Amino acid sequence: MAPEYAMHGQFSTKSDVYSFGVLVLEIVIGKRNSSFHETDSNDSNLVTSAWKFWRNGSPLELVDPTVRKTCDSSEVTRCIHIALLCVQENPMDRPTLSTIILMLTSNTVTLPVPHQPGFFFKSTRDQDLSAEDLESGQSTGKFGPFSINDETISELNPR
Repeated sequence: MAPEYAMHGQFSTKSDVYSFGVLVLEIVIGKRNSSFHETDSNDSNLVTSAWKFWRNGSPLELVDPTVRKTCDSSEVTRCIHIALLCVQENPMDRPTLSTIILMLTSNTVTLPVPHQPGFFFKSTRDQDLSAEDLESGQSTGKFGPFSINDETISELNPR
């Protein structure tokens, strides 16, 4: 789900582009985003993990071994690159659907460098965070970034 929709209820074609990017990552990596936290990875979601591997210059390490053995590594890397362009935090930075089709069908199109994706979370070790730093409610402490929620508990008693 696109960050702007999850946080503000704003939906557009750029939200569809975000979802398409997540879908491409799921296909290439071989894991669903919804079940990604159940793996051995320290990352909470697929987008965060893909971004970290991309920044480290090793996006193919995240790819499903079956895909890695049978596919052209430059094509897989290009798909990850396009997916990361689709999941950028700012909707205006995401490509249009027609541009995505052009990127996928033509190797002559130079791809721009992707910016940090939406819903990118930092661990206490990496000190990364995003989605407007969790809607600007972040604060850093001993255990890393977190938000403070005000809570009221009402105890109901029967008559």
